Amino acid sequence: MATKWAKPAEGSWTEHYPELGTGPMSFRDSISPEFYELEREAVFKRAWLNVARVEELPRVGSYLTKEIEVANASVLIVRGKDQNIRAFYNLCRHRGNKLVWNDFPNEETKGTCRQFTCKYHAWRYDLDGALTFVQQEGEFFDLDAAEYGLVPVNCDVWAGFVFINFDPEPKQSLREFLGPMVTALDDYPFGKLTERYDWVAHNNSNWKIFADAFQEYYHVPALHSQQVPPEVRDPNAGFTCGHFQLDGPHRLVSTAGTRRWLLAPEYMYPIERATRSGLVGPWRTPDIGELPAGLNPGNIEPWGISNFQIFPNLEILIYGGWYLLYRYWPTSHNTHRFEAYTYFHPARSVRERIEHEVAAVVLKEFALQDAGMLGGTQAALEYDVIDEFPVNDQEILVRHLHKVAVDWVERYQREQNPVGTSS
Repeated sequence: MATKWAKPAEGSWTEHYPELGTGPMSFRDSISPEFYELEREAVFKRAWLNVARVEELPRVGSYLTKEIEVANASVLIVRGKDQNIRAFYNLCRHRGNKLVWNDFPNEETKGTCRQFTCKYHAWRYDLDGALTFVQQEGEFFDLDAAEYGLVPVNCDVWAGFVFINFDPEPKQSLREFLGPMVTALDDYPFGKLTERYDWVAHNNSNWKIFADAFQEYYHVPALHSQQVPPEVRDPNAGFTCGHFQLDGPHRLVSTAGTRRWLLAPEYMYPIERATRSGLVGPWRTPDIGELPAGLNPGNIEPWGISNFQIFPNLEILIYGGWYLLYRYWPTSHNTHRFEAYTYFHPARSVRERIEHEVAAVVLKEFALQDAGMLGGTQAALEYDVIDEFPVNDQEILVRHLHKVAVDWVERYQREQNPVGTSS
């Protein structure tokens, strides 16, 4: 895994993308409450955001709610009678009550229904958001029910991933926004990988600080030394990734992988050796068909993992026969909610089910090692002692994420205050 891979003709991945620069970078975008408020408007209310998979809405009337604090919104996503998936603000048009919730209004919920009924005054809405019943309608003044349907949120689906966009008129369609690097995964069989394990962590760091941990592997020999082979622990060897790629606001890193590296017993837990599953997933996986070339655009051989970072807060890590999905939802300038999902082919035996569960648990520990570190990163950054940090070539995606976030905020500011006008 420490093999040195060929870099671009420019001599480094970072210099291959000259707009990034090579000097020290700032993390002020991760400690500033003022920047966070701008980021909420410029990024999270304008970008396409993944909120679900189609398997979570399997039939007509299937619905789920999503609490998105960074946009100050609760969203209702539902599969309609025409099989289309739609999204609406989770808000009754009568007196503003939250429409769909169970015991606690700030908790997400899901289920199946024929219509939505407000708990407060029993207004009813069809699955397409139309207002269908008003209690004592004659008591109202010139009420036109056609004008009081649920407020829609732009919604679209790519490769089974459900996205929403809070911008009333998105500047790009979902496919345009994703771009060719991501849509090269069109033919990946995500729909075959439906056995899911998930968990949520509430973290005391800015969302980008946590995303940084999963888009560079420079930290692996130091932070994850118990779970990597001896040759990677060697500080003179390190962990070198084989391919980096940028496309608009999105990023990709691919690494190599060999069966020898997976099977070295001295750095595995006994349960991993016993079940033949663990940090890199089950050692055997079902044949899920031919994989698209876009999965390994760097043609790494032997290929191990490709990590697609879809701006702003979605990450898809694909390991060939299974994949991980991460979402980072900001809750303040220095906190966020981390959602983690592991997807496998449905188990065909008890043994396979155990293999999946072991992989999900070991991966959770691996991720939480990062989470435990990043509270300290956030705290130290907020001391605000220095504002220039050197970043190496293996950290190119860190540099790119923060640059894109700042670029989106600065573009929003220019739009709000065009040249020649006063603020």
